[in-house]
Amino acid sequence: MPRRRSALETAAPFCSNRTMNQTQAQTALNKALIRWSLSRASLIAETPTSWVYRVEQNGRNPAVLKQLKPGTGDEEQRGSALLAWYGGEGAATVFDAMGGVIFMEWLDGPTLGGAARAGRDEEATIALATVVKALHAAREADPPPLVPLRQRYRALLEMPASRWPTMSKDLLARAVGVAHKLFDKPAASLPLHGDLHHDNIISTSRGWLAIDPKGLVGDPVYEVANSFLNPMDATRLVTDPRRIVRLADIYESRLGYSRKRVLGYAATHAALSACWDIGEGRPVTLQLNMLPLLLAAYGQA
Repeated sequence: MPRRRSALETAAPFCSNRTMNQTQAQTALNKALIRWSLSRASLIAETPTSWVYRVEQNGRNPAVLKQLKPGTGDEEQRGSALLAWYGGEGAATVFDAMGGVIFMEWLDGPTLGGAARAGRDEEATIALATVVKALHAAREADPPPLVPLRQRYRALLEMPASRWPTMSKDLLARAVGVAHKLFDKPAASLPLHGDLHHDNIISTSRGWLAIDPKGLVGDPVYEVANSFLNPMDATRLVTDPRRIVRLADIYESRLGYSRKRVLGYAATHAALSACWDIGEGRPVTLQLNMLPLLLAAYGQA
């Protein structure tokens, strides 16, 4: 059976920056395979910023190589450094890294999103809270350089009202007001995964483990904000007002978080997500459906 060529092997026949970058990436991948005595690299995923390979250790045990694409921004670098800093507690273990290639443990279980979509949403929410607790546990080593949470919110805080959907401009104004209240009140500051949604958490023999952090630092309560918009492809579940109440209840009881701040971050993150999508020209239907519900829950908390 002919071998399927990887994305790195499909460079155009002329010498272009793309070809040069792909050649450099292939060289870096080959060096990583030799350095860590790995074999059978198989491309299993490609994102805008990386290639992800399944590899074998000693010819039998699978592992992952995540290779950052040439010119990848600081966000991927920060996220990879934070993943290594977690030391396998609540997150995938990073064995080593070299030249933009990260050598990680292989996680092949179902995601937490699958559990929620299968009708086990409360169980999934409790599991997510457990992952948060593990990620936020104290560690001896200093964390790597991270981006302040307020900086992450720049797209929301600086969004011109003229770019927001006409019928929903009041939602933007209310969300911005809530964001200012959250940031103006002193709070604890911890390293944050920053993108902790259901499909970034995978089932393993060691329990549920997170992948793909963004690398932020700030109020730990923000860590659960994204869960209110997730899992993906479960709109009926996500937009149920009763679920918003359930999630806030669980995070208050399991993590000791202020219910008001949980719902405040949930609402402002929905608005922030809408700003990102507006900037990219993508639809914001889910966020605009969720914002009134989340802002109402925040107002009642």
